[in-house]
Amino acid sequence: MKILVNVFHPNIEASSVNATWVEVLRKYRDVTLNLQYTNYPNWQFDVVREQRLLSEHELIVFQFPFLWYSMPPLMKKWVDDILTYEWAYGIGGEALKGKSVVLAISTGCSGQSYQAGGENNYSMSEFLKPIQQTVELTQMNYLPPFVFYSALEASQRDIDQSAEDYLAHIVKL
Repeated sequence: MKILVNVFHPNIEASSVNATWVEVLRKYRDVTLNLQYTNYPNWQFDVVREQRLLSEHELIVFQFPFLWYSMPPLMKKWVDDILTYEWAYGIGGEALKGKSVVLAISTGCSGQSYQAGGENNYSMSEFLKPIQQTVELTQMNYLPPFVFYSALEASQRDIDQSAEDYLAHIVKL
């Protein structure tokens, strides 16, 4: 299965978690890495290229840090610019139908903080509903996300293990 990993980290060099994940994914031949902030520093997407990459892969992964209870700003712009009407959804918009999507998320807070009564009041699943709905609107399959909690406190050993777990998560799908 061909896997496209769209990485949306605004400063990947400063993120030991996301940088480690990318390095592990680079070693897997069926993974195409697409580093969005690196490829588009001016935030002007090559829509044809991005849509072609989506068309060529069966599994699409969105890797990003969980910022302000949502996706990074460039990822939101990507959704707006790339998932166009009549291509990804709407009348005749079936280009992505049947493909699968996985979110790979790093967050600084613990998993316990993402529950009713926790620091963030809601579960991660609740926070991800708008993204899940976008996936469903485009007729793709929303698969269980890979979430790495407490990234700010993680040891390098924990980060290395998370990278292996992340790869296993997407490859087994």
